[in-house]
Parts: sequence; C-alpha cells; structure tokens
Amino acid sequence: MDNYIQYALIGLIFGIVGYLIGKMAASSSNGNSDEKWISDLENCKQKNVALQDEINQLKSGSSAKASNLVGNTNASHSNITFDSKAVKAVFGKSYKQDDLKIVEGIGPKIEELFKTSGILTWKALGESSVDRLREILSKAGEKYQIHDPGTWPRQSKMAYEGKWQELKDLQSTLEGGREV
Repeated sequence: MDNYIQYALIGLIFGIVGYLIGKMAASSSNGNSDEKWISDLENCKQKNVALQDEINQLKSGSSAKASNLVGNTNASHSNITFDSKAVKAVFGKSYKQDDLKIVEGIGPKIEELFKTSGILTWKALGESSVDRLREILSKAGEKYQIHDPGTWPRQSKMAYEGKWQELKDLQSTLEGGREV
C-alpha cells in the first residue's frame, strides 16, 4: 500500500510540474505572438494610410478629369490600355501593368517602399513630386538616401502613357536612374 501512495505522490508532483511548464511555455510564446500582432497591426496601418492617400488622389483627380473632359473633347490618356506585347517587344522582357521596377533606378525594395506609401501605379508615381519621393527614401534609412529619384516621375509617366520606345531611349542615357 505504501508503494501505491508513493506512486500517487510522484504522479501528482509530475502533473503539477508539467502543468507549470506548460503555463510558462504558453506565456513565453504569447510574447512572440504579441510581437507578431503588433507587427501585423503596423503593416495594416501603413496599408490603410496608403489606401487613404490613393482615395484622396482619386477624389481630387476625378474632379480634375471631369473638368478636363468638359473643357477638352480630346482628353488625352483617359482610355490608355496596357499592351504587354509592346513592352516585351521594346524591353525584351515582360512587365506587368504598374510594375514600378520598369523605371530605371527602382528595384523591388524601393517599389515596396513606394507601394506602402500609397504610390501603387505608374500614374501615381508620374504625378508624384521628386521631393515626396526623396522624403519616402529618406524615411526608409541611409541606404535608400543614395538614390536619386529625379527622373522617376518622367519615366513612370512614359510607362503610363505607353511610350515604351521613348522610355527605353531615355533609360539608355541614364545610369542607375540618374541623368549622366
């Protein structure tokens, strides 16, 4: 009988220790989970700001477009369509519509910076001021401050307008997106 009591006590002790270890493991993983939730929340906030900027741009752009259409029956660029075959013919590789990496000097990381800042399309980049682009790069840190976005809006506008050969010709005179 004494053996049964010993076994019961040992089982009880192991049960309590197991319970405590489980609680400690759960509380330490909640710390990582909290960090993940905070990171996700920050990403959502950035996307929300970007979308709000885009909405504001669309609201202000739609009234300007409406006045242009009333005043000008030859409203340019109102029905521009993307022709992936024309892009491939000129550049020798495929690009998707509004792929900011078509702009000389913009790579995947800078494209992501711009997209989280609300610059999602060639049109939006083409309408952005160079100062705003510099500000976005500056906020991203030192390694982005070395880039010069001076020609990026012009290149992006050419892409938006479908002027592929003109864009290619301009890019042949650039070095890393900078005029030489």
